[in-house]
Amino acid sequence: MTPDELDFLPLKVTHIDEGGRRCFDPEGKRRLIEACENPGASVAGLALKAGVNANQLRKWIMLERRRLTHTDSHKSTRSGSVEFVPVVEIAEPDAVTAGTSLPSSPAMTPVLRPREVVRSSPHPPSPSRLVARLPNGVSLELECGAQDPALITAMIDALRSR
Repeated sequence: MTPDELDFLPLKVTHIDEGGRRCFDPEGKRRLIEACENPGASVAGLALKAGVNANQLRKWIMLERRRLTHTDSHKSTRSGSVEFVPVVEIAEPDAVTAGTSLPSSPAMTPVLRPREVVRSSPHPPSPSRLVARLPNGVSLELECGAQDPALITAMIDALRSR
């Protein structure tokens, strides 16, 4: 850094609060934090030139990074597209192997239908298996017997609401 880039140092004190703590110029703090981000910058050396404690400067840097990370993640969740998690019924579990992925053609676009009424059958149903691969890479696998239709329904509703 050249001396001209550090012409704002030492930081200007805007006021002193009731507890005796100094409050610094926000623009000067921002420029000091940016100066600390430069490669090869010494936080302790810059703190000494700025007239602040090095630990206090490290805290400001950490808070700024946290603020920027929170702002970026908040923006990405707002502007990010909502992705549909497909739920596919497999009639024959042996027909699909573990590594198989579903084709992503427009013909495979799921259609939401009204909830069907479930009627009891005289034959005991075979165990149900629900597999969901979420957009973040998480794979969820649930296997339920005949006594768990409420659990399967709750899982499908939870995946649908996301």
